[in-house]
Amino acid sequence: MNYLGWLLRAKRWAQNPPSEGRVKLVFGVVAVCLLIVAYEWVFGWPEWLVVDNLKTKP
Repeated sequence: MNYLGWLLRAKRWAQNPPSEGRVKLVFGVVAVCLLIVAYEWVFGWPEWLVVDNLKTKP
């Protein structure tokens, strides 16, 4: 692992933090992903998205 590279990146991030809009965008994307996962967990995977058996039948 390149720890020096990560430390330099953290230093630049501390000196120039991301804008408020960028932070909101990232949190929004994470929230949408969590909502999709929660919906799938509660209601299950839709039947129309299930792949049929691809083996050819004789």
